[in-house]
Amino acid sequence: MISMTRRSLLSFSVLLALFGLALGIFTLSAQDTSKRGRKYKAPPPTARIEVTVLNHYTGKPIENASVVFHPMQGEKDEGNMELKTNEDGRAIIDVLPIGDTVRLQIIAHGYQTYGQDYKIDKDQIAIEVRMKRPGEQYSIYKDHSADKKEQNPQDKPQDKPQQ
Repeated sequence: MISMTRRSLLSFSVLLALFGLALGIFTLSAQDTSKRGRKYKAPPPTARIEVTVLNHYTGKPIENASVVFHPMQGEKDEGNMELKTNEDGRAIIDVLPIGDTVRLQIIAHGYQTYGQDYKIDKDQIAIEVRMKRPGEQYSIYKDHSADKKEQNPQDKPQDKPQQ
């Protein structure tokens, strides 16, 4: 009696395993995974942009200058990416897509801020920026009589229009 129970249990488990295998194969073939989820879209080709920041007068590199990239979509700014220059005055970025326009802004302590728009049309671009020291500010408290003597008398506006 024990052997008969064992035999029926064995045959039942084999039958159940075959049924599970057949059901698994059927359900796998029924799933069409090509229409599920989002389609993969390859990223656009990017450019490698190397910015070198130098002192205008000495030509020495400016270390730790902020190099800010503003990707532009038409006239709209799409955020920014900021890098710092290394000891050679260089900052390198390689994530900007070819064909875009980028607004480059450079801020360095003790220098005038630089800003310029660039069209990314090649896969490698090298940009050299020479930073100048800030100019003297105009003050109303200073004597500017030397400046007035240089002004042409023809440039002075007339008090009353002649009729």
